[in-house]
Amino acid sequence: MRHGFTGAVHPINPKASSIHSIRAYPGVGAVGAPIDLAIIAVPKEHVLAVAQQCADAGVRGLVVISAGFREVGGEGAERERVLRDLVRDRGIRMIGPNCMGVLNTDPEISMNGTFAPTMPPRGRVGFVSQSGAMGLSVLDYAKEYGIGISQFVSVGNKADVSGNDLLAQWEHDATVDVILMYVENFGNPRRFLDIASRLTKRKPIVILKSGRSSVGARAATSHTGALAASDAAVDALLAQAGALRAGSVEELFDIAMAFAGQSLPRSRRTAIVTNAGGPGILAADSLEAHGLVLGELSPATVQALTPLFPPEASIRNPLDMIASATASSYRRSLEALLADDRTDSVVAIFGPPLGVRQQDVAEAIVAAAQTQSDKPVVAVLMGKEGLPQGRAELHEAGIPAYIFPESAARALGALARQREWVARPTAAPERIPGDHAVAADIIQRARSERRAKLSEIEALQLLAAYDIPVAEARLARDADEAVRAAGELGYPVVLKVVSRDISHKTDIGGVRVGIDGETDLRNAYRDILASVARADVRARIDGVLVQRMASGGTETIVGVSREPLFGPLVMFGLGGIFVEALRDIVFRVAPLSDLDARDMLTAIRGRALLEGIRGKPPADRVALERTLRLVAQLAEDHPEIEEMDINPLLALPRGVLALDARIRLGPP
Repeated sequence: MRHGFTGAVHPINPKASSIHSIRAYPGVGAVGAPIDLAIIAVPKEHVLAVAQQCADAGVRGLVVISAGFREVGGEGAERERVLRDLVRDRGIRMIGPNCMGVLNTDPEISMNGTFAPTMPPRGRVGFVSQSGAMGLSVLDYAKEYGIGISQFVSVGNKADVSGNDLLAQWEHDATVDVILMYVENFGNPRRFLDIASRLTKRKPIVILKSGRSSVGARAATSHTGALAASDAAVDALLAQAGALRAGSVEELFDIAMAFAGQSLPRSRRTAIVTNAGGPGILAADSLEAHGLVLGELSPATVQALTPLFPPEASIRNPLDMIASATASSYRRSLEALLADDRTDSVVAIFGPPLGVRQQDVAEAIVAAAQTQSDKPVVAVLMGKEGLPQGRAELHEAGIPAYIFPESAARALGALARQREWVARPTAAPERIPGDHAVAADIIQRARSERRAKLSEIEALQLLAAYDIPVAEARLARDADEAVRAAGELGYPVVLKVVSRDISHKTDIGGVRVGIDGETDLRNAYRDILASVARADVRARIDGVLVQRMASGGTETIVGVSREPLFGPLVMFGLGGIFVEALRDIVFRVAPLSDLDARDMLTAIRGRALLEGIRGKPPADRVALERTLRLVAQLAEDHPEIEEMDINPLLALPRGVLALDARIRLGPP
């Protein structure tokens, strides 16, 4: 155990000197409730006996640093189950096993129960890590990056206390204003969504989630012994929770620094002041990539700045003061930019020329930032000379200082997104009436026939039961039936092969469109059967679907994929034959609120197509949003549905129309 503990610290077992009781540590458990905490770091074979000693001694919390449990599988998993059952039976909360420990910088506690060599600077950041090494890295760099830590918890295998438990605790903890998380898996995504979507309205959560690639996901499973969710599911979960996702350790630091002392910008309008053109251009590119807006300076600001600089300077946004700028130039320029009603944040970039010290520029930035404390300022100090002193000066004033413009842009983008999330209304999912019984009968019929897939007719009927508009269709088992069906529906029609063995009908010539008469229909019917036979002689053909042809609108896709931990994920994107190539899709976790559905429409890259381009009328967004919510509800109501594709779902100027649907059922 490290030195620096306060409170009553004494060995529970004289033979196990690494086991101590630390009284009145408020980092775990009920808010404000004093607990006794024992930290166990003994060989795995002795952990259970020591935990029993602790329970008998009345200890109410354990931190089990020892490894050799679920992460190694086999006997380790059973050893962890027995340990978990013991602590739960005795009403004890446990962190770990296989963790790095806990830390609290509160002066009344000043506890470093970790392997970290020094205490990080005190601050208002709560940090939970599923990796001990990641935790050590953040604690080591906390001082250099100006990240003040309030509490740190390495959760390890999360046998009892989880990241969700800590979020619930920190929601009401006045010493924690910002939460950082390194996560390898989500044990209970639904509970995380419930807690985090409420918590992020008051405290930002920044998450670094590993396991994006298939290799990374396997590594995460091996490391923690837990199931790794797909990355699409994680993105959907974090978007709905209002959490900010960091793509790397560097980005986690960048964003954490920004939240350490900055206010949130009132809008995405920002300005740049620099003494070098290149970094200013790089910053402008990166800011725009992160959704920030560099607008024109007001005439009054241009008038105030022009006399301050030589003609070679560029008095616009970015404001390039050129290399002759002094510390005084930075102060006066920043004051003018911050006073401009068209600017709600500023990036100050300094590349050190001869004769100008970084420390002096840092002092000027601090002085100017204090004139408009409600507008965030981020700094970029690009030279090594004087860098530690300059950054320290800025960090002390709560101004994040970066080495590169791209880092500053990432940070400012995160502040803007947090501000918009806080201002976003709160909406809970609401049920829309649907015919649950009809849908259940369709699914049960397929189950009774031991079919894993619904026919296309059944899939369309299932959608119609939930009031999703579908194109009327008939199943024809020969050409004569197809002619009669077309007569009932009205020409022109579309023909599609119906086979449980064929997923992509277009790829094998199983679709014909624009059929406008009986002769064309009979020829198309014959051609479809011949094309399918050439492509797959073993495919079982149930017939041909005759469907009235619909035109106009924009082809979209709506789908469902069920994740083991997350439940049904709802997908939306541009549809048709290019969906797999373009992958312009977005996911959300069901059920969906109206705001969730609205966000999905605006999150795709091709959203302009829904708004109407080149004289084309816009799509009915209300109908699209309603369909997304109905599909989510259908998947929630019927857990038998494993996968669903509505492709295309035609987004019309008035309403929507499902033209094709595939539904696969999961195992009983």
